[in-house]
Amino acid sequence: MNTAAVENNPGASKPRHAHPFGNLGRVRRLLAPAVARPFAIVETVVLVLVVLAVARWLHPEDPLLLHAGFPWLWLVPLLVALRYGALLGLLSGAFMLGAWTLFYQHGDPFPTLYFAGGLIQTILAGHFGDTWGSRAGRASSLNDYLNDRLVALTNSHYLMRLSHERLEKDLLSRPTTLRDSITELRRLSVATDTALAVPAAGKESDPLGGASGLLEFVAQACQIEVAALYPVHHGKLGTQAIAQIGDAFELAMHDELVTHALNTLSVAHLKNENTVVPVSQYLVCAPLVSADGELRALLVVKRMPFLSLNFDNLQLLLVLLGYYADGVEHSAFVQRILDSVPNCPYEFALDLSRLTRLQQKAGVASSLVALAFPRDEEGDSLFEHVMRRRRSLDVMWPVQTAKQSVLVNLMPATDTTGIDGYLARIEASLTAQFNTDLEHARVGVHTLHLEGDEPGAALMRLLKRSGLDV
Repeated sequence: MNTAAVENNPGASKPRHAHPFGNLGRVRRLLAPAVARPFAIVETVVLVLVVLAVARWLHPEDPLLLHAGFPWLWLVPLLVALRYGALLGLLSGAFMLGAWTLFYQHGDPFPTLYFAGGLIQTILAGHFGDTWGSRAGRASSLNDYLNDRLVALTNSHYLMRLSHERLEKDLLSRPTTLRDSITELRRLSVATDTALAVPAAGKESDPLGGASGLLEFVAQACQIEVAALYPVHHGKLGTQAIAQIGDAFELAMHDELVTHALNTLSVAHLKNENTVVPVSQYLVCAPLVSADGELRALLVVKRMPFLSLNFDNLQLLLVLLGYYADGVEHSAFVQRILDSVPNCPYEFALDLSRLTRLQQKAGVASSLVALAFPRDEEGDSLFEHVMRRRRSLDVMWPVQTAKQSVLVNLMPATDTTGIDGYLARIEASLTAQFNTDLEHARVGVHTLHLEGDEPGAALMRLLKRSGLDV
């Protein structure tokens, strides 16, 4: 027996970290840190005092080098302002002013131009540092959102590829397809089990909504007979199972497969080989990892058919768990949107929740645009034409009634200027293709910028303004 891990699977993709200043070396990152350290004030004070002490030791008669021909000591506040912003730069300037008061005679004339020029230089450099630090933070937050979508798309494409292979092999033996699996996992990720809201005496509450349903579904899809799901809180594995199937068993915290799965965040399993190694009491340990790389639970499988212990089946197990974990991460926000707009598609509500959180966290503006077309032959043609002109990042929700067709377009990282550009591009396309524009085609345009804590209510107001009653 030997211990191995399923590697190189898209469902366990490692989180990507964006570097707004590029891949800097250690020396360059020390001189120009991407973010301010918690001890920036201490570093500033120590740096200025050390430089002033050295200048006092080298030139006791002129510590500030007023007669050196160049204000060399103002390079220190300049460096501090570029690193940490204008406020700490002004703090360095205050130390310079204190040094003049301490080291020079009170009868000496005050060097007005020396200090005025140095302070203006420091303020300008600090403004530059603050501006680009804010832009770097916004870019980092936007990259995190794009990475989140990339991981979700990777999992979706992998599931779609597996669905075609499984249809050829298992259509006769299994009544469900992977498309049904995706639908079921979406339902479980936003499910609210009232029985778990008030746990029984001596039992822990379920931190993952629908965990029991998840385990039953995964056991059926991957042919698992005895298994249990254990929660992970702040990186610590719990000993009380939140869901189990088959015979109950206690978790061995120091088991080899458990440790390997937690350390690598990938599926660890046993397979037969000629070598002899310490035997684990489990067959498979699969982590439940969300799209942002957070470990939420661990699935421990104690018994399953021998023929099911293969790479494809274990790969499918890991991807299904990751897909569920990603849905649970956004389930509370998504559920509030679905409660306000029941007919809203899950993918649309998921991205709406992500972009709302992105706007609240980093101030990255995103928008909703609703285009209402009349329901006739010309309007339907324009409606389909505009749908084909979607941007690659946009998420569209087409809604058609007897009187009109409404295209709701969710546009990530798009403010008022971006909306104007989008509408101008649509009008140019309609003019070139149909010799008309939005006004002459009687197309209503309604916009909404994502802000606040209730995107579902805002989406409902936008739909009502568009003439829909959903």
